[in-house]
Amino acid sequence: MPVERLDNGSWPHPARLPLGAGWRGYCTAPGHDQALPQQHILEAFCNLGYATSCPWAPSERIWDAVRFAVAVSPEAAKRGGGSASTDVPARTLHLRYVCERGHLPVDHGDLEYDLSHAAWLRRHDDPRLQKMAECFLDSYLNKKT
Repeated sequence: MPVERLDNGSWPHPARLPLGAGWRGYCTAPGHDQALPQQHILEAFCNLGYATSCPWAPSERIWDAVRFAVAVSPEAAKRGGGSASTDVPARTLHLRYVCERGHLPVDHGDLEYDLSHAAWLRRHDDPRLQKMAECFLDSYLNKKT
């Protein structure tokens, strides 16, 4: 469960990480709830997904990686695909997520965030995935400013 940005990680390209940056936090694996992984574990497993060799990773799990992307908002699409020529910025960000197991999609969906009110319009029911979406959004917005 990501809690705070990890700025001193050893990744060659931290912006390419699934959440747009490195994060530290606590483990949510059964038997290790609330445990704080050491930085080398965070760098090798937690921030990358597919942590099959992590000794804390449960063998039975629904998904083992989550990927996020910002999609064009419906209002931007109506104005012409969100091109730079539009004068009215989108007020809603649409985040697409894909949960993967064994490098294959097993679940996907859309989340929505209202930029003008700094509030989620559509959240995910799983608090882990929702927190990851919040971290991804934070990284995305930091890159845009």
